[in-house]
Amino acid sequence: MVDIDIQIPAALDPFAEVDSGAPGVKEYVHIRIQQRNGKKSLTTVQGLKKDYSYEKILKDLKKEFCCNGNVVQDKELGKVIQLQGDQRKKVANFLVQAGLVKKEHIKIHGF
Repeated sequence: MVDIDIQIPAALDPFAEVDSGAPGVKEYVHIRIQQRNGKKSLTTVQGLKKDYSYEKILKDLKKEFCCNGNVVQDKELGKVIQLQGDQRKKVANFLVQAGLVKKEHIKIHGF
């Protein structure tokens, strides 16, 4: 008999959790727009790190863009920042310039 010593590599599990301190490997910051009534719209930001103070970020966003907003606690999504109006591109630029998120970790959704 012939002894064959073959090692079969372990299967890669694509659904395994990836431990990474930086946002990005799986975690994106999602910036969406929701249509309200008529021409009114709402911009939502979700997926920021839990370490950040959402209230301070919201305060700076409101001051920078001259709009109102609030932080909403969602069961599935965690904390979500809501802003009045279509502020998607402005929020993305703000987050990159403030150094909170890298540009490649931002996903803008909507029209």
